[in-house]
Amino acid sequence: MSFCCGASMVGTKGTLKHYRTQVHNVPLLFCPVCHRVEVHYKVENEYEILAEYAHDDGAAEVDFQDFVMEDEESIFGNCVNYESEDPLDIVQSQIDMSLDLLTVAKQIEDEKWERELKKRLAVMSQRRTKLIHNKSKGSTR
Repeated sequence: MSFCCGASMVGTKGTLKHYRTQVHNVPLLFCPVCHRVEVHYKVENEYEILAEYAHDDGAAEVDFQDFVMEDEESIFGNCVNYESEDPLDIVQSQIDMSLDLLTVAKQIEDEKWERELKKRLAVMSQRRTKLIHNKSKGSTR
């Protein structure tokens, strides 16, 4: 499980640009709080090698899946959430985990960690409210 700013990162696949070369279907980790994106640590070396070779060959696009055979279960097996899940479920899961961590921070009297978690909870709460509002707005049409 990978963490960023107190939230567990969401497993997904996406396209990254390496100079002028686009690499599609790269396993990624995405932070739902700060929106940081990083190549999944299990394929980071393979990505760097493929991206460099593709760039050196002058390829405009390359598909990661065509060259690296990793099944999604072995890559994303330790992720708490996946991009394909309902966004509201992802946010609620992140809130639940942050609340659990906040309890631990209070027990060990780590005030800095408490403040950080409270900020993250505020961000996730706003996102949850927005998702609920958008969902209810979409269901009335």
